[in-house]
Amino acid sequence: MTEDKNLKDFMPLKSESYFKEFNNIITKNLIREEEIIKCIKTVMDPEIPVNIYDLGLIYSIKNMNNNISIEMTLTNPNCPVAGQMPENVGKSIEILNGIKSIEIKLVWSPPWNKDLMSEDAKLALDIF
Repeated sequence: MTEDKNLKDFMPLKSESYFKEFNNIITKNLIREEEIIKCIKTVMDPEIPVNIYDLGLIYSIKNMNNNISIEMTLTNPNCPVAGQMPENVGKSIEILNGIKSIEIKLVWSPPWNKDLMSEDAKLALDIF
């Protein structure tokens, strides 16, 4: 008997998402993407001395009335701290005023590759 396997079948105890709601006073100010990116840039990859945004691990940032939704990936699905990374990103954003909710999803498609890195990250790692 053959069973279809998903990537998550090989990742025990690793969370693929993070979600948190806040009971903030409704604000008319929409959180800017630049503010979100600044927070994300404080999260470093545990194996590479570069922040995850410049590594190209953040695939999308959506903001619907301060409900923040982010899709991210990892350089390697076997990363020992894979389950912590969505939470680390979520907690980095929690400091922003006016957030209603944060949802971070770990995705595996498209697969990460070094072409997704910023020029700063390539320079820091001597990748040309």
